[in-house]
Amino acid sequence: MRRLIVNTFLTLDGVMQAPGGPDEDPVGGFEYGGWSVPYWDDRMGEIMGAWMTPPFEIVLGRKTYEIFAAHWPHSDEPGAKELNEAPKHVASRTLESVDWQNSRLLGPDVPAAVTELKEGDGPVLQVHGSADLLQTLIRHDLIDEFQIFTFPVLLGTGKRLFGEGTTPSGLELVESETSTTGVVVSKYRRAGDVKTGSFALDEPTPEEVERRAKLAGE
Repeated sequence: MRRLIVNTFLTLDGVMQAPGGPDEDPVGGFEYGGWSVPYWDDRMGEIMGAWMTPPFEIVLGRKTYEIFAAHWPHSDEPGAKELNEAPKHVASRTLESVDWQNSRLLGPDVPAAVTELKEGDGPVLQVHGSADLLQTLIRHDLIDEFQIFTFPVLLGTGKRLFGEGTTPSGLELVESETSTTGVVVSKYRRAGDVKTGSFALDEPTPEEVERRAKLAGE
């Protein structure tokens, strides 16, 4: 089975909306587009470069697809060739066709389509951006790994990665490092169900109560 990996930029309070620029996703009157840009350093670029090393296929929501399709076919930036050549699977209820090189629509039942992709042959599946699509993937427990860039900034508003309907699950931290600007890059993998416990002290036995009383009276 193929793994589905999410790479996303988050603020410390969990917002993932429009990290790359003011016009990226102004839905809901979001005023902080581009909040990740001042924190970028060379090491973060290296990590993203490794992430963009083929082979891989991409799963995108409609909004991210439209942003990418308007930019990357006309770009000679690092990563453009890899993105343009990679197979792309697009989740949309409104698009009737997709024209970006090697793109196809997933169809009306996105969870079923992604499940079928994961069960097929091929390289790892990556999710880029796609805040709304991620909510569907999280609710249906389809994500195997998260690579999260956590930025030292609080916004208080905006689309969040983990919203209502998140499937409770345990995660294992497998890698973590900090950039020169304070961005924590962490990789998490699924680790089964949520485990619980308690820090409450056990009730003492009658014998222990009697022993403590004797000690207190000495």
